[in-house]
Formats: sequence, structure tokens, C-alpha cells
Amino acid sequence: MASAQLSATPRDGTGKGAARTLRAQGQIPGVIYGHGREPLALAIDTRELEKLLSRIAAESTVIELSIDGGSARTLIREIQRHPFKRQILHVDFQELVVGEKVTVRLPIVLTGIPEGVRVDGGILDQTMRELEVEVDPSNIPSHVEVDVTSLRIGDSIHVRDIKLPEGVEVVGEVDSSVCVVSAPRAVVETVAPVEGEEALVAEPEVIGKAKKEEGEEEAEEK
Repeated sequence: MASAQLSATPRDGTGKGAARTLRAQGQIPGVIYGHGREPLALAIDTRELEKLLSRIAAESTVIELSIDGGSARTLIREIQRHPFKRQILHVDFQELVVGEKVTVRLPIVLTGIPEGVRVDGGILDQTMRELEVEVDPSNIPSHVEVDVTSLRIGDSIHVRDIKLPEGVEVVGEVDSSVCVVSAPRAVVETVAPVEGEEALVAEPEVIGKAKKEEGEEEAEEK
């Protein structure tokens, strides 16, 4: 189970004005909620949060959140970002309760080199990169490994084929494809022009030109 630590402080002010003021002070507004607890508005240091997010898988890492001398085991449930600047606007934490399962998305990591790639020059195409599962908070894997060594051209792996640790259950469609080994792409042979013959070069037809959107609105802030 991957885990990390983060500090937060309770905050009194709410609304757009308070959120703007908080961000101008180098902090990010947030909230913690969960089973049996009232939602609590928080303030988190911007640099500390951005540094943490740069090195963890946010959706599957348990965050030990220190709040005003106490602590809570949480998962990050939502990160709101500005659509253009990509700055963090708000973050939601869910407090975890032992024995109460949660739904998380785990990265899928392919291991090995498929036989169809190594021997026959095929191409491995990963069609799914995350797997949604239900699991106890104390037993959240950091990722899901899928061994592709035995795959030949035309072979594929589906969600139902993945071996998960005990206590981890798939949420959603089990027939979805995770990866497939395809035949190598055909090589197009270039034919030299006949001597004395003029080569005809076709001009590309311009169908339309993309227009830059104007008047883009700022994202609604909490």
C-alpha cells in the first residue's frame, strides 16, 4: 500500500472571495469529509501539495493528513484545476474507515516482452491504463501488474484475465480489453519514377482553418 503525509489547517472563510485570498497567500482551499464526520474546510500549503502530487499516484495513495494536532487517513477524491493555467483550485479528501471498502483506480503495469513482438515483430498496444477496483483502505495496491510474455500475434488480455490480490475486486465490465498484440504494419514500397518522366506533385487541398477560441472564461472557483 502506498502512503504519504501532508499537513493541513482548518479554515473559517468559505466562498469565492475567501478562496481567492487563500490562493494569493500561497495556500489551496480544500475539504475533508467521510463516514461519521462533518465536512471540514481546510487550507493546504500550495508548494507542499504540488510536490506531493508530483511523486505519487493521487487516486490510490493513502494520505496521512495532519490537521491541527490530529491525523486522519484519507484518499484524494477530487482535484480541481484551472482549465488553462493548470493551477490547483481546490482539493477534496475522503477520510477512510478500516473495514469500509473504497473504490480506487490503479495503474496497470505491463511486464515482459510478448513473444509476438520478440519473435514475429508484432506491436503491443495497451488499450487500458487504469483499473477500477473496490478494496479495503488498509490493502490498496500501488498498481496492478499484467504479464504479457506469452502473448503472440492476435492474442489479447481482458480484465477478467487479470490476477488480483485477495480482497481486491474489479468494478465494472470484465470483458474490456487491456492489451493486444497486433501484426506488424505493412511496409509501403517506394517506386522510383521512370527516367524521362516528369513527377507530378499534388498540392494539398486546404479544407478549413481552425479558429482560435476567444473570450474563454475563467473556471468557476469555489
